[in-house]
Amino acid sequence: MFMKKCILAFAITAIGLGTCGAEEVQRQAESDASIRKAVEAYVVAFNKRDAKALAALWSPEAVYTNPLSGEEVVGRDAIEKQFVGVFAELKEAKLEVNTLSIGFVSPNVAVEQGTAKVIVPEETPELTQYSAVYVKRGEEWLLDRMTEEGLPNVLSHYERLKDLEWMVGNWVDQDEETTVTTECSWTKNNNFLTRSFTVHVGGQIEMAGMQIIGWDPLEKKIRSWVFDSDGGFAQGSWKKLGNQWHVHQTGVLPDGRKSSSVNVITYIDDSTCTLQSVNRVVDGEILPNIDEVQITKN
Repeated sequence: MFMKKCILAFAITAIGLGTCGAEEVQRQAESDASIRKAVEAYVVAFNKRDAKALAALWSPEAVYTNPLSGEEVVGRDAIEKQFVGVFAELKEAKLEVNTLSIGFVSPNVAVEQGTAKVIVPEETPELTQYSAVYVKRGEEWLLDRMTEEGLPNVLSHYERLKDLEWMVGNWVDQDEETTVTTECSWTKNNNFLTRSFTVHVGGQIEMAGMQIIGWDPLEKKIRSWVFDSDGGFAQGSWKKLGNQWHVHQTGVLPDGRKSSSVNVITYIDDSTCTLQSVNRVVDGEILPNIDEVQITKN
């Protein structure tokens, strides 16, 4: 009988602990979701340049350190004034935040770790890694402290290629006999641009092909690869000079001869550009330049 009572008592205790654990997990999950919503609200208020709404997300006794000046202020009113100044200095700035983790020090204190990017037009984005302390006041999780440190600015492949985004779309180059159509689009995740082209002569397809443009992180430059339906292929190295892109291209013709050229693409506007091919060489023989042609977007 004694043994049965002990087993029963142990079972009741285990059930109680299990219930407690489940409740704790549920509570933390709810708190985690609330903090993430607070982070989203912070980004929205920042991007709306609403200093009052931003300050309301901090606790009444919060301490904020301005990462630009190093000045430290205490309390919501002072924080609001700080952000009025920040918005005056960072005109048109936009904030992007990525929460990496949320840990709970106690039921009413949490630490969020993340990265932030402040984007200002025509300037290099400012990247920081931050640690934010949140405190629970009633049903709200409010910011109480934040520390930040700068991160090296590593541009994405898309940001490296962004100057070529105007090429996206359908383009046409034609004369009395020949029409060349080109369709340009981004690949998934915007890491490459693809350009498919078709050459029509007398209403018949004479040639077709594909070009892929991407950022080479090893060579640290924009490169391209082109393949045509006749079996030729080439690779190019891109360099921007003012409103022009000079593409130094080397390749192999379908019959095995080596070729090289410099293709000059001149940006006119988002719907117009010109193309000229110069310094053309095939198996050591210098060929005449191809006259500049204008290409327009449909």
